[in-house]
Amino acid sequence: MDELELLKKDWQRKEKDLPKLSFDDIYKMIWKKSSSVVKWIYYISIGELLIGILLNFFLTDKEYWQKTKDAHLAEITIITTIISFVITFYFIYKFYKNYKAISVTDDAKTLMENILKTRKTVKNYIKVVLIFTAVTSMTVIIFSVFNDPAVIDAINEKTNGHPSRIFWAGIVLLTILATGVILLIFWLFYQLLYGILLRKLNYNYQELKKMEL
Repeated sequence: MDELELLKKDWQRKEKDLPKLSFDDIYKMIWKKSSSVVKWIYYISIGELLIGILLNFFLTDKEYWQKTKDAHLAEITIITTIISFVITFYFIYKFYKNYKAISVTDDAKTLMENILKTRKTVKNYIKVVLIFTAVTSMTVIIFSVFNDPAVIDAINEKTNGHPSRIFWAGIVLLTILATGVILLIFWLFYQLLYGILLRKLNYNYQELKKMEL
């Protein structure tokens, strides 16, 4: 059983043969656990940024950029990379502010508010990343279809230079499916990465709510 749950039961029972634990004792335990969770959210966001930087450094070699230029995707790639880093930096700052706020909280009501703010920030981060990923993926796919020489040659070879409406409908459907698969992968990744931490924060919030009542 969770240590906090044991302490809560002890506090509620107030049995004579067990150590007496006050409201403040249990509050401090919840505060400590919540602060630790928010700190991990902050550290994970920094880790995401560092991984992104390393991947860009090691994967974007001359051959990659040449293929990108041939497909006329160089500008789009640069713009989306910059935007992705801006998004990450912004939310790292928000996570840091959440951590600092929760680490100096001295009353249950404020702690509850800070927990809600942190959960909202994480959910907003995931939403923004998914929306940005969807827009970027569809833009790159569509742009490649009309501008990448290799893709154009493949289409012309497949359709004898005269793609039909059914063919374009298939392209649109494949674009939607590909984007959906990418979004699902990202969603599952973030559920695994942040889901456990958010559940812990929600548990702490519910315990504080019971204590306030």
